Amino acid sequence: MPAAILPLIEAAPHWPLRGALIGLDLGTKTIGVAVSDPDRRLATGVETIIHTAFKANAARLLLLAQQRNAVGFVLGLPINMDGSEGPRAQSTRAFARNFARLTELPIGLWDERLSTAAVERELIANDVSRAKRAKVIDEHAAIFILQGALDRLAVLNAASRTN
Repeated sequence: MPAAILPLIEAAPHWPLRGALIGLDLGTKTIGVAVSDPDRRLATGVETIIHTAFKANAARLLLLAQQRNAVGFVLGLPINMDGSEGPRAQSTRAFARNFARLTELPIGLWDERLSTAAVERELIANDVSRAKRAKVIDEHAAIFILQGALDRLAVLNAASRTN
């Protein structure tokens, strides 16, 4: 059975209370990968995958998920500033649909507006060279995306405990 593909808030109930999540930043040439701790407090970078064939990319992602006992994925959905979805968002949704056929781990979509720009500003502020930024930006964007999703999930969990 293919994995569910849902907005983050709707995907959360499909994940067990504990377990790592894999965060993905799907770029045009690379895929940035991050992982959370099992308690979902902190996102850390794993690697940047250079786009090759879809099956090879998917196999690598599934292996990473297995190695880290992941219970789900968070994909950054690049929504336009006006809230509309352009070609990159459509491409991300297509990737999610194809990837969902290969796993049962639920996939949450998280609005990643400006994540790469925010990460680039941070790297520039830390005086990281252009060449080094190019090598790490997608992995750092995956960290930014996953940490934002983790923070949102923590707020939702805290709110549900007080109700």
